[in-house]
Amino acid sequence: MIKVGILFGGHSQEREVSFAGGRTIYDNLNKSIFLPVPIFIDSIGNFILLNWEHIYKGTIRDFYPPPQFTKYYNNYSPYIENLGKLSTEEQDNMMLCVGSKIELKDLNLLIDFAFLTLHGAYGEDGKIQGLLEYLQIPYSGSGILSSTIGIDKNIQKELMEQAGFNIAKYVVIKRKDWINGHCGKIYEAVKEKIGFPFVVKPATQGSSIGVSVIKQNDNLAFMLAVEKALFTKWIDSSQWLKLNDKEKESQILNLSDLKENLGLPININYNNQLHAFYSTTELIQFLNTYSQQCDGFILESINAEHTVIVEAFINGKEFSCIVIEDVDDHNKPIALPPTEIIKGDEIFDYRSKYLPGLARKITPIDTHEENLKNIRLNCERLFKLLHFDVYARIDGFLSNDGLIYLNDPNTTSGMMPSSFFFHQAAEIGLNPSQFITFIIRTSLSKRIDQNPGIASYQKTIVALNVLMQNEKKSTNSKQPVAVIFGGYSSERHISVESGRNIYEKLFSSKKYHPIPIFLTRNNHDLQFFQIPINLLLKDNADDIAHKIKKWHQNVLIEKIIDETQHIVKLYSNKNQLLAPHQISLQELSKLTNLAFIALHGRPGEDGVLQLMLEKVNIKYNGSNATTSALTINKFNTNNLLREKGFFVAKNYLVQKTNWQQNLSGELEKIKQQFTFPLIIKPTDDGCSSAVKKIDNETDLLTYAKLIFRDTDALDSSLAAQLHIQPKEEFPLKFEFLIEELITKGNAKKMIEITGGMLVSKDKQNKPTYIIFEASEALANSAILSLEEKFLAGQGQNITPARYSTTADAQKQISNEVKKVLEAVAKTVNINGYCRIDAFVKIFDNHKIEVVIIEINTLPGMTPATCIYHQAAIEGLQPYQFIDQILEIAQLN
Repeated sequence: MIKVGILFGGHSQEREVSFAGGRTIYDNLNKSIFLPVPIFIDSIGNFILLNWEHIYKGTIRDFYPPPQFTKYYNNYSPYIENLGKLSTEEQDNMMLCVGSKIELKDLNLLIDFAFLTLHGAYGEDGKIQGLLEYLQIPYSGSGILSSTIGIDKNIQKELMEQAGFNIAKYVVIKRKDWINGHCGKIYEAVKEKIGFPFVVKPATQGSSIGVSVIKQNDNLAFMLAVEKALFTKWIDSSQWLKLNDKEKESQILNLSDLKENLGLPININYNNQLHAFYSTTELIQFLNTYSQQCDGFILESINAEHTVIVEAFINGKEFSCIVIEDVDDHNKPIALPPTEIIKGDEIFDYRSKYLPGLARKITPIDTHEENLKNIRLNCERLFKLLHFDVYARIDGFLSNDGLIYLNDPNTTSGMMPSSFFFHQAAEIGLNPSQFITFIIRTSLSKRIDQNPGIASYQKTIVALNVLMQNEKKSTNSKQPVAVIFGGYSSERHISVESGRNIYEKLFSSKKYHPIPIFLTRNNHDLQFFQIPINLLLKDNADDIAHKIKKWHQNVLIEKIIDETQHIVKLYSNKNQLLAPHQISLQELSKLTNLAFIALHGRPGEDGVLQLMLEKVNIKYNGSNATTSALTINKFNTNNLLREKGFFVAKNYLVQKTNWQQNLSGELEKIKQQFTFPLIIKPTDDGCSSAVKKIDNETDLLTYAKLIFRDTDALDSSLAAQLHIQPKEEFPLKFEFLIEELITKGNAKKMIEITGGMLVSKDKQNKPTYIIFEASEALANSAILSLEEKFLAGQGQNITPARYSTTADAQKQISNEVKKVLEAVAKTVNINGYCRIDAFVKIFDNHKIEVVIIEINTLPGMTPATCIYHQAAIEGLQPYQFIDQILEIAQLN
């Protein structure tokens, strides 16, 4: 086995993307060939051999610094640099809670190869590459020189301009010039040279962090955009003093957001003395104390940017292209099919990049063949010009007048499951596991070319070649499993994320061979399609459905497939680019007798699909049709639980016909039973889809108009009233559920939890329950948003939930909560596994009330879903958890 150290984390603004990318590599490494070694680099530079269970946390802050070191932060989880200057002993104690510290001199004893998923400074700027060269550890991607060039957009533009590439008009702003008060002169230069609209962005950041578009003459908007790109912020003292305490706290919390603002710690230079603030409380106290003594303060991130690029906005099609090295000729770059990014009027920002369903990726970019050829040729030429190695991601625009503008060449691509990195590799027939193997082997070859005298590199590649040959021989013995995902509900994009994650974990295992099955419908009939790998790696369910309906292989892609077939044959022994085709369940049963349903909501959790699978003798994960039909309906489920003595929210079912025929009567019934604010949600959806806190009757009427509308399109003015974000799913329904807003009341504490479990059967066919430690969900408002559930680095889950600060009370309350969750599962006859959401109220003497919110018989199985955190406490890695679910399915 080749020991692959996966280096992730770091201290850049993009550390959460790096963390999620590291998890993707960890999951997708072929376990027959590689032994993954997770190496987490914290934001103050420590290298940590991370315990595997922490890899599956939703964010870095969920596990590091460990919760016991951050108790005084209450509902805010800090990064380690927010804790102030820590002694070596304090750092060592924290590291021991999550793994073990790695001394750099020992790194080459732990790993044979370093796979880099680091971003930004100390990740893709040549510094980590230089360290690994010194330690004689081969690593992935570009070397020192190309990484140094690849991180700096200013240097790139100079080189590209000299080489004759089309360059949008641009102005470079140096930090010192801006800070020294040359703002007005700089703005005039920008207007004169570039005009409107233009883009303002930092020179050395990725993931569209710090990027703004200025569309018209607005000096204040320009100043704020440059501030954002420099990661600085001017606080005006007079404005600060007008704010109340809550407004001050809100403003500083917003500034501490690492992805969009400065993060913490924040520096202020006051009276020629540098003050560093590690917590929001310290910063607010300073501003309150000194705001009466000066006009204002410049707040600066410790990772502040030194250069800002202002460039003309290109009207046209935006694209991204992965370029790889040929395996036979390392001097020959091959551009994979370029992808068009369709996102509407908004920036392709962090949210659009990483939240399923917000942006569409069209591969190849929709243009004629000559333009496609020219895009590829330009990307390949830039790859060579900048001396990139192994792979790169090159972004650009095809302008409306047919010119190609390249910008932001990156030596490290984001490695989320549906990123361009994997998306485009799938177009030539390589799934993520195979593409990672390609990157490792090609990187090894490149390091050997650059360092021919290091014998260990040669030894590693020889061992890798043998292991790859052995793996090809063993593939046919794996057990086939249909992975069914997609659907047509508001949760279809999350279902694709879940299905893709299940597919990838099964494919990289030694046991299973997954078959991707996409579900959709024609009128009211369910349709099943066996799809190729390139469709599985599309960004969302709508893209997959569209491609199936309009299937044809682009001529250029066929040429690229021919050009790269020698690569694909080396890393794959199956044709994974067969055309999508409809398949009946009867036909599917001839391929496999086992299915993993990765659907959410209807269909999937409603029992319909379960009945269909039973008819053709295909075993499936989760509960049976009867239980599924019950739990999909929150109204019926809660009524049953209430009858059985469980605490549930008081609720009322609003039906479209009653609402439209007797509006005043329905409103009167609601007012008699409920007081505002209250919660409104669909009866049969989950994942926070259309779940809203409603503060008044006007908002209630608006919600009803939206959910009872007659067409799919949303009225934008009504959507704005309910703060529905662009492209946020809001289903069309014939009924919705009103629930009382659960409050703490006279309890000492109330927290929102989600608790998973495994349910099997013993030899006497009696159910046995493993109830996991529940996770505590930290929401920014009354409702957990989609971003908090599924956007990398956004949501915070603490596992196990923090019921008490004392060990005895924590254990007592946890056991009581588990008893309630088990009783609920027994009441509705759960089988296999499930997730139950609830509020836990904690009173004096540790008495508790568990208020059940909903039961999910097919929980989300996306890469960082908190049910994996819970299974980890039971010693189950995600693949082992999935394997147990499938083993239980086959017993039924």
